Amino acid sequence: MPPPPHSSPGRRRVWRAATPVVVLLSGALFAVSAEQSDGLDLRAGRLTDLASVVRAERAEAGDLTAEAADLASEVEALSAELGDRSVSRVQDQIATLVDPAGLTEKTGPAVQVTLDDAPEEARLAYDGNPNDLVVHQQDIQAVANAMWSAGAVAVTIQGQRLISTTGIKCEGNQVTLHGIPYSPPYVIVGIGDPAALEAELATDPILATYRDYTLIPGGSVSWEMAALDSATAPAYTGLLDLTYATPMSDAG
Repeated sequence: MPPPPHSSPGRRRVWRAATPVVVLLSGALFAVSAEQSDGLDLRAGRLTDLASVVRAERAEAGDLTAEAADLASEVEALSAELGDRSVSRVQDQIATLVDPAGLTEKTGPAVQVTLDDAPEEARLAYDGNPNDLVVHQQDIQAVANAMWSAGAVAVTIQGQRLISTTGIKCEGNQVTLHGIPYSPPYVIVGIGDPAALEAELATDPILATYRDYTLIPGGSVSWEMAALDSATAPAYTGLLDLTYATPMSDAG
């Protein structure tokens, strides 16, 4: 490479002397590298790590395959025992319990109760406690409990089947049932003897207090009750697992 046109004679002499030195050093480095690698990649550690990962994954896959085979054998063994008397007894118990547990559909005569908040204009004009003019979870629970007390064979709220673990929670101006929020009006249906259901609903003390609030002048919560010739309560199809708190282990 020729020196720049405006460089001085001293700089040209330095450039001519330095270039051979750089070339010699580069050649020496290449020679040392070739001798040390003996024709192999000097960064073989990366290949070693990859090989270890492959071996570990292969071993894990083998373990999982063996576990799957064991489980498949267990399923086959259990399936072969379905004709056993003890298994048949348990199946009979399950068949007996699914109906009262709410896991089967029920149809029959019923009573329907509808609860609703007071109109918005009535709530805005009301001078008392605003909670007097809205439906609360305890009001809905009281209707369902009265229906159970009257011998209802199935109860639904907003069309959802109630079971023994059903929780009714008030969240803001909505009520949550089985994790789903609902706004008023709230429709509760009990399947059973209409006369018995109506009598219990009419005499329940908690519901009598609620009906007192339906008489607030200027607009109030509402109560509607009607007998139905037939209604259907669908089978409960949600989760049956119980979630509960457990004590923490001692940290110390």
